[in-house]
Amino acid sequence: MNDSIRFILNGEGIALTDVGPTETLLDFLRLKRRLTGTKEGCAEGDCGACTVLVGRLADGKLAYESVNACIRFLGSLHATHVVTVEHLAGRDGALHPVQQALVDCHGSQCGFCTPGFVMSLYGLWLTKEKPGRREIEKALQGNLCRCTGYEPIVKAAEQVSLMRPSALFDPLERTCSEIIARLWAMQASGTIRIAKGEDRLIVPASVQALAEVLSQEPDAIVIAGSTDVGLWVTKQMRRLSPVVFINHLSELQSVTESEDGITIGAGVSYTGAFAAISKKIPALGRLIDRIAGEQVRNMGTIGGNIANGSPIGDSPPPLIALGATLTLRSLEGQRKMPLEDFFIAYGKQDRRPGEFVESVFVPYPKATSRFAAYKITKRRDEDITAVLGAFLLTLDDAEIVTDIRIAYGGMAATPKRARTVEAELIGRPWTEATIQAARPAFDADFQPLTDWRATAEYRQLTAKNLLTRFYLETVGAPAELKRFEEVA
Repeated sequence: MNDSIRFILNGEGIALTDVGPTETLLDFLRLKRRLTGTKEGCAEGDCGACTVLVGRLADGKLAYESVNACIRFLGSLHATHVVTVEHLAGRDGALHPVQQALVDCHGSQCGFCTPGFVMSLYGLWLTKEKPGRREIEKALQGNLCRCTGYEPIVKAAEQVSLMRPSALFDPLERTCSEIIARLWAMQASGTIRIAKGEDRLIVPASVQALAEVLSQEPDAIVIAGSTDVGLWVTKQMRRLSPVVFINHLSELQSVTESEDGITIGAGVSYTGAFAAISKKIPALGRLIDRIAGEQVRNMGTIGGNIANGSPIGDSPPPLIALGATLTLRSLEGQRKMPLEDFFIAYGKQDRRPGEFVESVFVPYPKATSRFAAYKITKRRDEDITAVLGAFLLTLDDAEIVTDIRIAYGGMAATPKRARTVEAELIGRPWTEATIQAARPAFDADFQPLTDWRATAEYRQLTAKNLLTRFYLETVGAPAELKRFEEVA
C-alpha cells in the first residue's frame, strides 16, 4: 500500500509503482493513456491548454481545482481524482453544458486551446452557480487563446450559468459519494517511497514523517505546488532526486486567524489563503489576484514562494513590509525568525540541514497604518513581476512619519528592504517635498540588473515612482489606474 501512487483518473483507478519523481501528469495522460484532449502549449503553466481538474478530500468534503497538468508531477497526485475533458460528456454522448455553450457562442476557432478553456469553465461551473463577469475573467486568467478573442468565451460562461440540468447529468455530481469513498480507501497508512532506477520520490505520511525524511535526506527537493520547480524540469531539463511531495499534508494547510494576524501553513495555496487575506488585508488580496492564473494559484503556495527565495517572488516583499515572522521546523524542533532575515543571498536562505518552512505569521496592519503593494508587469494578468513594491506607513497626529517599512522584489538578489529610503523618511512630515528628497536614497539601497523583463534604469526609476504613487494615494490623489468596470 505504501509503494505506489494511487489516484482515480476520470472513473478508473490508477496505481503506479514504477514512476519517476519528475514525470508529469500531462505526459502520463497523453503518452501513456492516450487522453489527447489535454494539450501541451507552453509547458510552463502559462497558457492553460493542459488544464485538468484535480479533486482532493478536505475536511471530509471533495473539492476540485483547475491545475496545469504540464507542471504537475504524478508524485503529488496520491489519493486524488484527476478529471480530463474526455470525462465531461453525458452517458448518451451529449456535450456537457459548458462544451455546448462554447459551441453556441462560437468560442473556438482552431480549437487547440478549447479543452483547457472547457476545464477552467467547468471548474467555475462546479463552484459558482451564477458567476459575474469579474469571476469569469478571474477563472480564465490562466487560459490564453491566439485566435478566437475572449468575448465569445466569456459569453459562453455567462450562458452556461443558465444551463444547469439535474445533478444526475454531471459526471462529478453524479458520482460524488462513490469518489469520496474510493479516495478515503486510498489514504496511505505510512510514508510512500518509490525508486525508479537511481531516482526516488517520497510522500511522507505526516509532518513528523517529513522531518524524519529530511533529517535523512537533507538535500532532497521539497515540492508543494511545483509551479516553479516544474519549470526546472520542463524548461531546464534538470534531474531531481530525491523529491519529497508535501501538498497532501493537512497539518501544513491550516489558515488560523487571531486578534493580531494570520498564520498560514506552508502547504496553503494562494487560493486557500485568499479569503482570509483579502478580508483582513485587502491590498494583499488584490495582489494575490494578479499572481499568475487560477491554475497556478490553485497549486502554488505562499510557503513555497518563500522557501524558493526567488528575488522576483510576489509574496515576500509585502510580507516583509508587514513584518511577517517565519517558522522553520526540523527534528530538533521549531525555529522562528523575521521573514526578512531568511533571505541571505541569491539562491541562499537561512535554512539549516533538515529544516523546512512550516508556517508564516502575517500581522494585521494597525488601523492607523496604511499599506499598499504594487506589482509592475508588461501585462496586467498572467505575467511575471519586473518590480514589486510594498509599503507600510504609520503617521502621528501631526502627519509626521513615525515608522515606514518599504520592501521590493526585482531590485536585488533577494527580496530587500529599502532601509536608506526608510531612514530618510522617518521623523519627517509626510509631504511631497519629503518624498522628492528621499528619492535619491534609492541609489544607495539598490543596484538592479537588466534582463528581458526590464532594464536596470527602468527598475530604478519605477521603484522611486512607486514611492511617489504610494504617497499620492495616501493623500487621496487618483494615482492608481482603474479597470473600466471599477469606475463606470
